[in-house]
Amino acid sequence: MTVESSLETVFRLESARIVATAARIVRDVGIAEEIAQDVLVAALEQWPESGVPERPGAWLTAAAKHRAVDLVRRRETYARKLAELGRTLDEAAYDPEPSGPGDIDDDMLRLVFTACHPVLSAEARTALTLRLVGGLRTDEIARAFLVPEPTVAQRIVRAKRTLAKADVPFEVPYGADRAARLGSVLEVIYLIFNEGYAATAGDDLLRPGLCEDALRLARQLAALMPKEGEVHGLAALLELQASRTAARTGPGGAPVLLADQDRTRWNRLLIRRGYAALERAVEAGGATGPYALQAAVAACHARAVTYAETDWATIAALYGRLAAVAPSPVVELNRAVAVSMAEGPEAGLALVDALAAAPDLDRYHLLPSVRGDLLARLGRGTEARAEFERAAALTRNERERALLLQRAARAARMGDDDVS
Repeated sequence: MTVESSLETVFRLESARIVATAARIVRDVGIAEEIAQDVLVAALEQWPESGVPERPGAWLTAAAKHRAVDLVRRRETYARKLAELGRTLDEAAYDPEPSGPGDIDDDMLRLVFTACHPVLSAEARTALTLRLVGGLRTDEIARAFLVPEPTVAQRIVRAKRTLAKADVPFEVPYGADRAARLGSVLEVIYLIFNEGYAATAGDDLLRPGLCEDALRLARQLAALMPKEGEVHGLAALLELQASRTAARTGPGGAPVLLADQDRTRWNRLLIRRGYAALERAVEAGGATGPYALQAAVAACHARAVTYAETDWATIAALYGRLAAVAPSPVVELNRAVAVSMAEGPEAGLALVDALAAAPDLDRYHLLPSVRGDLLARLGRGTEARAEFERAAALTRNERERALLLQRAARAARMGDDDVS
């Protein structure tokens, strides 16, 4: 691996922590991101000669701290900054901040809450946090939102300007302010996990670092807000989804469909944690929240010893309840899959066809993928092949594309009216 490729990998994994650390010092997420980019350039200049450090992430973070301190010293007098921060700049740069009642000593969580400030629109909050905390490129965020890339780019630029203009403090808020931002924070953590669980682009299906960051944030948020049912619902969902990670890819990183996964590789500890978090969600009155309902779906899968034993009728009913509280075409697509397993592929295909005109799914590769699967189960191989090929053309993940093309080839071989 070259120095450049090593640096690219490290920066991808560590950029959120670097930005969060710098933001705590300069109190501006836009400037903090610029500092992170400056550090990346510095590493590109120095590492080819000095070699990759033993702890490259720590090197980048330390360099960002130094640059942040230097920037603050140049921008304002040392005495004025002391009055604002209440401690020396060196202490701010190198020592953790003391935690107050109900606070969390975690720069990344502060970064999430800052980026989810109500001064921003809901769309801008999520896009900015995915960029800063998730380390996602603009095109990846656009894919997650199912919106054009220029739209996301504009949201991010405007969001950083708005936060700077409003002088939003870099902190985990309290009371009503915290509650006002909670929905956006939960959505952001969920989307970060999803990008790690099924990467929108690239050569790998999984990006474990994103899953780990999202799961850690969800756990810490649950500890911070123990009476919020949906916080526990999200934690339960992520624990249960993460439990399947080891079984989702085979040798060489090829995707393994749910029906074909070796369930002995599912992480039983994470499953137990998921069950416990789901119980806490119910106890806190959050059983009917969107994340708790999705966690209940995941729990149904976790309880099934084999794929054939899955309680699809209950899953279909849960998706019906989810569609009532958080309607979206993607939820309806998932419900169609569950209905097809509970009532037969014809019933599922009717629901999928009703979604064909949904504009939000126009470029969503899982729509033709699901339709291809249902057509294959109905023995309509020629049509199934066309749908799988269409799905392969839409996805930007190389692993998914390869799997979809394999399924297209199998559908072509099966021919029409052959369900074997």
